[in-house]
Amino acid sequence: MYDAVVVGARCAGAATALLLARAGRRVLVVDRAAFPRDTMSTLYIQRRGVGYLDRWGLLDQVAAVCPALDRISYQIGDVRLEGFPRPVDGMRAAYAPRRYSLDAILVEAAVAAGAEFRESCCVEDLLYAGDRITGVRLRSGGALLDEPARLVVGADGMRSTVAARVGATDLVRDPPQTCVYYSFWAGAADHFELYEAPGRWVGAVPTNDGLTLVQAYFRQDEFSRVRADAPAAYLENVRTTAPELYERMLAGGQAGRLYGTGDQRNFFRTAAGPGWALAGDASHHRDSITARGITHAFLQADLLAGLVAPVLDDPARLDAALARYARERYDALLGDYHRTLSTARLAVPWHRVGMLREVAADPVRVEEFFSAMAGAPRSGAGSLTGAGTGTGTDADAAQSVRQAIAWMRDARRVRV
Repeated sequence: MYDAVVVGARCAGAATALLLARAGRRVLVVDRAAFPRDTMSTLYIQRRGVGYLDRWGLLDQVAAVCPALDRISYQIGDVRLEGFPRPVDGMRAAYAPRRYSLDAILVEAAVAAGAEFRESCCVEDLLYAGDRITGVRLRSGGALLDEPARLVVGADGMRSTVAARVGATDLVRDPPQTCVYYSFWAGAADHFELYEAPGRWVGAVPTNDGLTLVQAYFRQDEFSRVRADAPAAYLENVRTTAPELYERMLAGGQAGRLYGTGDQRNFFRTAAGPGWALAGDASHHRDSITARGITHAFLQADLLAGLVAPVLDDPARLDAALARYARERYDALLGDYHRTLSTARLAVPWHRVGMLREVAADPVRVEEFFSAMAGAPRSGAGSLTGAGTGTGTDADAAQSVRQAIAWMRDARRVRV
C-alpha cells in the first residue's frame, strides 16, 4: 500500500509528491501526459514561489534554464512605473521557466527523493471503503490496476477527475472575466512588462532560450468575436495597448503557434474529505491575469504535505490534518482570489491613473506598488497569509491619491 497516490505531476502534484517522499513516505505520482510536455501557463513564478524552490533546493536548476527577472515595468495611459518589489523570503528575482522544464525538474526531484512516477497513466475510478477513499484504479496501456493508498491527492487540474469522483462541491464560484491568447516571440523583452488599458491587458515575460511569452487579455464577452480571427485580434490588442512591445515582437519574429482560451474559471472547491485532498488548480482556480497559479500550487503543496506527512498512519489524525489544510488553504487564498477578479474586470477606474502618476514620482511608493502587485506580504506579515493583489481594487476609491500607499496596504487587510 502507498501512503499517498498523487494524481497529476505538474506544479502542485509533483511538489506534493516531492515533499511527502522527502518525509519518508511511500508515494506514487501519476500523470496522463508523457513528460516532458508543455502546457498552457503564464509561466511566471512570483518571489514567494521562488522562495519555495529555494527551500526545496531546486532554484539553481530553474535559474539554469531561464533568466532572473528582477525588474518590472507597468504602463497605463501616459503613466509608466519601473522598478521591483521588496524581496520575499530573501528572493529578489522572479523566474518564468517553460513548463516542460519546470515540471520535469519537480518530477525528477520527487523521483530522486523516492517517489514512483508513472506517466501516460490516468485515473479510471477511486477505491472506497464506506465513505472513505482508499486508493485509485489506474489505466495504463490498456491495463487496469488498483493501487490502495492511505491518501489520494487530486492535483489534476481545473477539470479534475478526482474532484469529480469525490463530488467536491464549489464553495465559491464566479463567472469567467477574461479570455486570453498568447504566443512566444524572439527577444521581445528583457524584463517583465505589463500594460493596461480599458478592456485590455498585455503581459510580456522572458523565458527559456531568449524567447518572450506575450499574452493579450480581452473581456470574456468578446471571446466569440476574438476567436473568429484570433491572430488578428491578438496582434491588434498588443499594437494598441503596447505599441513599443509590438514593434519589438515584429522585429524578433514569432516562435511558435498562437494559443488561447476562454475557459478561465473562478472557483474554490471543497479541498478535502476522508482519505482525499485536492491541490493546485483542482482545488482552486482563478483568472490567470495576476499570474498566481504556480505560486499558489507551491503554497498548497507545502501546506498539505507538511500537515499530513506525520499522520498518514492514523486515519483520525489524518482527517483532522486534512480539515485544517482545507481551512488554511481557503484563508490564505481567498483575499487574493477577489483581488484577481477585480483586476480581471479590465476596468480602469478614474482615480487609478492619477494615483499612479503620483506614485511614479516616488521610488519608495513604486517599490510598495510593485510589492503589492507581486503579492509580497507587508513588512512584518506572515509568509502564508495575504497571498497577493492585483494592480488595484475599487474598494477605496473615495480616498485621495495622497493616501495611495496606505490604500494599497489597507486593501491587503480587507477580508472580502
